Amino acid sequence: MRVIRIKKSADNALMKYPSNAFPMVAFAIASMAPAMAAPNLSGEWKLNATKSNYGSVPKPEVMIRKIRQAGPSLVISTYQKGQQGELTTDLKYTTDGKPSVNKGKGGETTGTATWHGDRLLIESAREFQGAQLKSIELWTLSPDGKVLTVATRVILPQGDLTVTMVFDKQ
Repeated sequence: MRVIRIKKSADNALMKYPSNAFPMVAFAIASMAPAMAAPNLSGEWKLNATKSNYGSVPKPEVMIRKIRQAGPSLVISTYQKGQQGELTTDLKYTTDGKPSVNKGKGGETTGTATWHGDRLLIESAREFQGAQLKSIELWTLSPDGKVLTVATRVILPQGDLTVTMVFDKQ
């Protein structure tokens, strides 16, 4: 049984959950947050590779994420450079749970973004080579607003993988 690690922003404790329970656990964790206003994630964020956990997946050499948030509009531009070259992705969501369609090299991805207290849950899916790929992300901003943690579960036909990315505000 795989274990999912989700870093809690308040005390940096790690919680462990079986991977098959991740969607329910992610929602439960997100909904346990007190009724707080959604934080503004706007800014430039740089991946802290030392604090991030990619498991068996190679970490990118560089990852910069620029976020623009205004009301329910969320625009995410990510540049990364690594073993597979350079890639820039531009994603747009609305945080009211309405489906958003993003186009990229691999085709169209449909996703939703919703606030659960002060945590953002992004769920997305797309077809790739005849298979359904799904992603569940739980975004948590530290109390001081300087660290953004994104716990991601990617559901693939050949098995799931989990990644925890930790970004420092620039």
